[in-house]
Amino acid sequence: MSDAVSEPLVRRRHPSRINRRRIDAALLVSAVALVAVACGGGGSNPLDNPATVENPATSGGQKLSFAYFQRCVFPVFNAELTIRQGSQTSTNTCASSGCHDNATGTGGALRVVGKADPVDVTNAANTPEVIRATDMYKNFYSAQSATVIGAPTQSRLLLKPLVQGVLHGGGVVFDSAADPNAKVLAYWISHPAPAGQDEFSSATWTLFTPADPNTGACKTE
Repeated sequence: MSDAVSEPLVRRRHPSRINRRRIDAALLVSAVALVAVACGGGGSNPLDNPATVENPATSGGQKLSFAYFQRCVFPVFNAELTIRQGSQTSTNTCASSGCHDNATGTGGALRVVGKADPVDVTNAANTPEVIRATDMYKNFYSAQSATVIGAPTQSRLLLKPLVQGVLHGGGVVFDSAADPNAKVLAYWISHPAPAGQDEFSSATWTLFTPADPNTGACKTE
């Protein structure tokens, strides 16, 4: 009687094991397929990274004024400023070797070529392609990357020297947002080129009085 009972029990286990194996195998195939889809299907190994990674260009958004940066913001980076770190006070420039100098600076993402030559934006020979190859444009691009366009109070380019809600290894550079240099940065950030126009738009020349990027005074209000 013992053998008669045990044999059917053994036979019942075998189909169950086989089914579980089939289910496990199906789940594995499904998981591999999902990973392949998620990774873009590149390469011969579906679990590997795609063969190529694409970074499509973004579109839309506004740009800050290159002309205002060059004439008004860039001089702030080269100006001798009073720095406060605790009880210590010193004088330095943002573009110095110990701060944001492009080659030897230790000041994070913002990089400044302090001796960048100015570019005459009114000269037709200085096309956007020509300007974008200059050191001045490198400075512009780096500075703009530290901003939230249209929102000075959210931009690290201004918040860091004010030490407002964010640390700054260079200490307190502007005592308040009323500092003349802080107002220059804030005005630049809050007055982008019109939507659909690039950073060289002559519409941004109204940021000067008179509206001349070579001789006009920098507006701050």
